[in-house]
Parts: sequence; structure tokens; C-alpha cells
Amino acid sequence: MARSRRMSVQKRLRERKKAEQAELKRVTRRRPEGVERAPGGQVAAREDLEGYGVVLALADRRDEP
Repeated sequence: MARSRRMSVQKRLRERKKAEQAELKRVTRRRPEGVERAPGGQVAAREDLEGYGVVLALADRRDEP
């Protein structure tokens, strides 16, 4: 009987540790309140998209017929 109590205590400690780690992860990923973006705002700059090849660069547009 003593063993089962010790096991349940260890289980609760493991669960608490996991919950604390998850909370710490959420806090570190959360942005500061002053830096919030407006919903639907622009995420990447045009230069970033051109670098990834998503948007054609200005030089590429001039070459098109």
C-alpha cells in the first residue's frame, strides 16, 4: 500500500512539472502586449517574398513580354 501512494505522488509531481514546462513555453512564445499586430496586417515585407521567389522581383517583371 505504501508503494501505490508513493507512485501516485510521483505521478502528480511529473504532471505538475509537465504543466509548468508547458506554461513556461506559452509565456515565452507569447508576444509582449505593446508589439501586437493588427488582425489581417501584412506579415512579410515585399523584399522577403521576392527573396523566397513568391513574388516576382522588379528585374524579372521587365523581362516579361
